[in-house]
Amino acid sequence: MAGGNTVSYGLDIPDDKPREECGVFGIFMPGGAVAQLTCYGLYALQHRGQESAGIAVSDGKKIRVEKGMGLVSEVFGRGELKQKLDGFAAVGHVRYSTMGSSHLVNAQPLVFRYHSGYLAVAHNGNLVNGHELRHQLEAGGSIFQTTTDSEVIAHLIARSGETDPEKAVYKAVKNLRGAFTFVLLTGDRLIAMRDPHGIRPLSLGKVKDGYVFASETCAFDTVGAEFERDVEPGEMVVIDRGGVRSSRFSEGESQALCIFEFIYFARPDSNLHGRNVHQARKNLGRRLAAEHRVVADIVTGVPDSSLSAASGVAEALGLPYEMGFVKNRYIGRTFIQPAQEIRALGVQLKLNPIRQIVSGKRVIMVDDSIVRGTTSTRIVEMLRNAGAREVHVLISSPPVTHSCFYGIDTSTTSELIGARLNVAEIARCIGADSLGYLSHQGMLEAVGLPAESMCTACFSGCYPIQADHQPGKYALEKSGEEGGCDGCGLHV
Repeated sequence: MAGGNTVSYGLDIPDDKPREECGVFGIFMPGGAVAQLTCYGLYALQHRGQESAGIAVSDGKKIRVEKGMGLVSEVFGRGELKQKLDGFAAVGHVRYSTMGSSHLVNAQPLVFRYHSGYLAVAHNGNLVNGHELRHQLEAGGSIFQTTTDSEVIAHLIARSGETDPEKAVYKAVKNLRGAFTFVLLTGDRLIAMRDPHGIRPLSLGKVKDGYVFASETCAFDTVGAEFERDVEPGEMVVIDRGGVRSSRFSEGESQALCIFEFIYFARPDSNLHGRNVHQARKNLGRRLAAEHRVVADIVTGVPDSSLSAASGVAEALGLPYEMGFVKNRYIGRTFIQPAQEIRALGVQLKLNPIRQIVSGKRVIMVDDSIVRGTTSTRIVEMLRNAGAREVHVLISSPPVTHSCFYGIDTSTTSELIGARLNVAEIARCIGADSLGYLSHQGMLEAVGLPAESMCTACFSGCYPIQADHQPGKYALEKSGEEGGCDGCGLHV
């Protein structure tokens, strides 16, 4: 298996960003090069997960899978997909683990054989009742091969009592609570589902003689597919040789698309609910500038997710937008761990300031979020070492004050700098001359979607789905104290 024996030495590069769990892709295209197209789709979704990649293909008789640790290019770099994975339908996955450790056994798609045939599972998100379901299934005799909650649905399908895979999936998904998109492959059909709140994105596209699913629409552009529509919250879409059909396994739940998709996760060329991500981020920057009229000489952004917002700030303030940093885009996950004394240089491996641009300048540095504050501190220091006279930090989202239970790897609340310190204290902590966050209302208005259709729990503590380990219904978990929703508009 290409990439199957890759060793990740785990250089601890400081990273102050929340990380998405994964990206999923599915294609049904008889007569097409489904494995190769899936590989291209995964390249487009690589930003959603860099720990492992995998592709499973059905030829109608058997499902074959190739997967490994590392980037898509590392796992599928030998160009042997057509010979190894020939078929008419495929599912693909790129993973960043939030539930289940980072080992090959947890790499997806997960492939199982049960009484009705083969099943491949690709999952994005997190089941808030995953542990509970797992314990129930284990008590009933199920044996789990992985430590990820994605395997739960396979056991539920096998135990559904239904011989038809479609009916089995429909019955199984009704037991799940949380944020999820699933793309499932059986012997003869492709099935996609999105959680009842629509927290994680999933879209349907049309390609010649077939259809595709993807976590983001940028993957459609890569494989030459036309966007058809978003998969609706609580919807199950099935594709086979008879065409496309849809059913609802849940209705009436409030929609709650994760707003961090617009702020950080999604690629700028993707569209979510009809809104282009780049344009939304530029609007975040414009609103940020309106709320914080900083006097400065230049504006720069932290590559890559902050560049759109930074251009909006510069435009609104009438200041030059400069490339203050160069990003090293060739750091993989398989380099040798350096000596301990140079571990602190990790940020410089990823970013380097351009001294001639920032030296002697009052710099506005735009970033999309601050989680723990570690990276922000280092980047401000880098700008000062490059000669910046002043460093003003603007953040195109509110302070992150609450943990996420829905498949985003944020720190525990005690580690979140926004939960422990006020804005002035955070500014001193990261060494900035000033610090400004975007307001909650400004964020919602800049994105341009109804407030009640977005999940903002990491900023507001208002959770659309109750997790078993949350302190209380829609509770705030800040400094060890419980409180109520701060009026995000999602709940009464």
